[in-house]
Amino acid sequence: MTTGAWTAVDDQRVVPALGGLIEGTGMWRTGTLACMERTGRFLTGAWDPPGPEGEDGPGIAGEGSWVRFIGRIGGVALRAAVASTRPERRERLLALLEMWAETPFADPAARLRTGIVVTERLAVRDGRGAAVSVGWSREGRRRFVELRTGDAEPPGLGKIEEARDVPRGWGSPEQLRRLVALVRERGPAPWDREAVALLRERTGMGRPAASLALAGLLERMYVPFLDADERATLRLKVAEAEDGASELARLTALERLELLADVLPEDPARLWEPDGMRGVAERLAEAWQARRGQRAVVPERTLKAVVELGLLRLSAAEFCAAFTDPAAEPGLGAPLDTWIKNSEHGPLLTDARWDIVRFEDRLHSLVPHLAWVYAELPAGDPVREGLPGLVRLLLKRLDHPGLLLRAGHPAAGSGRTVAELQERFGFRPYAGPERLDVASIDDGLTVITDGTVDRRGYRSPPRVHFRPAFYGDDERSQALAALTSGFGREDLPLVEWLRGPVCARIAQRVESAPLPVGAYESNPAASAPHLVARVADALGLDEDAAALHLQLLALPAPTDRNVRTWNGWKTARHQKAAAALVERGLVIEDKRPRAGRQVFLPGEWIHAKKPYQPMEAWKAELIGLRRSFNRRLENPLPLPTRTLPELFAHAWSLVEKGEGPV
Repeated sequence: MTTGAWTAVDDQRVVPALGGLIEGTGMWRTGTLACMERTGRFLTGAWDPPGPEGEDGPGIAGEGSWVRFIGRIGGVALRAAVASTRPERRERLLALLEMWAETPFADPAARLRTGIVVTERLAVRDGRGAAVSVGWSREGRRRFVELRTGDAEPPGLGKIEEARDVPRGWGSPEQLRRLVALVRERGPAPWDREAVALLRERTGMGRPAASLALAGLLERMYVPFLDADERATLRLKVAEAEDGASELARLTALERLELLADVLPEDPARLWEPDGMRGVAERLAEAWQARRGQRAVVPERTLKAVVELGLLRLSAAEFCAAFTDPAAEPGLGAPLDTWIKNSEHGPLLTDARWDIVRFEDRLHSLVPHLAWVYAELPAGDPVREGLPGLVRLLLKRLDHPGLLLRAGHPAAGSGRTVAELQERFGFRPYAGPERLDVASIDDGLTVITDGTVDRRGYRSPPRVHFRPAFYGDDERSQALAALTSGFGREDLPLVEWLRGPVCARIAQRVESAPLPVGAYESNPAASAPHLVARVADALGLDEDAAALHLQLLALPAPTDRNVRTWNGWKTARHQKAAAALVERGLVIEDKRPRAGRQVFLPGEWIHAKKPYQPMEAWKAELIGLRRSFNRRLENPLPLPTRTLPELFAHAWSLVEKGEGPV
């Protein structure tokens, strides 16, 4: 593409190429590059708009967030240069850079300001300078960009509410032209896996997030998201790419631009040198640390395992960070005061900064997986080692009297209105910062609010909240537990389990460090060696076969891959142990969908679709996993009622009593 040929580019597709770096993507239309270019020429006096008195402006490009590129165009340039960007997007980014280099926005000597002005005018210019409205009106307010050409104040569009000088970062006209020419001459800068590793080590990001960051802080609005070629360049599977995007999701467009503003080398040709991308990674790491600090680096195998959990509320790195440094995590760092307020959808739990959302994201992601961390990460893993500290912090947060949490709706038959529940919970209404629009009860522990009536006359069920600091075994607590019996109790079961004896024993097992570094609690030879010896003696087996038998009896997913990981076995050793169990008639050989193994306990097998785990009916009953209405396993694993050594021992005791699988 020759100089100036950017005008021939269909720039409608520039929007997905800029995903994450701009806002209001639905407002962007064809002609945005030309509109930006006209804005620059109007400011310098090189273009005159039509219309009376010359007040018709150069037009609105998108909703105006492009002005943040001034002094921060480095983020756009990085995306244009890296190997992962698909060709059709690269061409549009290069066109934008080519156009930008010819505008005053790239001129380091231009005296520019941006901000918010109260006006309906589109543009103004005289000998002192010029100003242009660059965004759509919002209650009479618009974004603007201003260029001063004289010593006096430039002409104004209206009352300025907010104004700031633009930053000065990478992206002079010479740098932009050189980068565009190099990309077209040499192709994109080579991708460097070592640069990804460096960024990960310096920031604590997960590898997927570090890859997306080095590719220009990509996000899901980079639509369509990564195709097969882009993932191949970045070495990411689909789930890893989604997890990386989730980890970076809280970054705003402005934050992304600021992080990337100065990561490119002064001479763009350095990008094509062997360590070029490593220099980018170093500068991005410095910018990240200055703005967002640094998380502990966790093993790659741990992050991959957490990605496979398919968490909905947290990324893998956020999950791990809650264990390695829980006090630094949003919603966990300080006591949380919450209250109930009115909303268009009825009473709503809130707080001063919406930290309740972050707290509950962590409560619902971490507590159900505490047992997984304990059982399936090796001793010495920093995430596993952080489990006791996380539990202590969560318990401390639950003991704060100002914290209200959710407990779902009253169980069927308990009552459909506050009036029907007053006999049991009292007549004192809830007294929060604002008077509620519906009837309520507050007995100090339990808060119940009436449902709302929709346009069709349907009344929603009452909502139940509770203060975990006052939840125990008194009469009020018993009344709350009875009111919410059944499904849909929201936060209450997690609080009960977190405060219960099993969670305490799991945390104590980790803290007391009974396992050697690298060993797994899921390996009974390491966590319950005396029991393994007893089983081996009773069945006339060697200890490998006895350990495998206990794993098949008690563990939900003793796949071949898991067993070899937990036990440190090679394939031959595993097969020998399995063959001994088959020979004794303790297990049967078979092929079953999604089982991941070839040997099974005798008896009924229950199928399950992803993400649920199929298993033997005897084992499902052992661990308390309920079938769904169709008799399949379509419920998540229940919170454990035993530590693993206790579970192995319980399973074997049933076998000894003649109540084992048949």
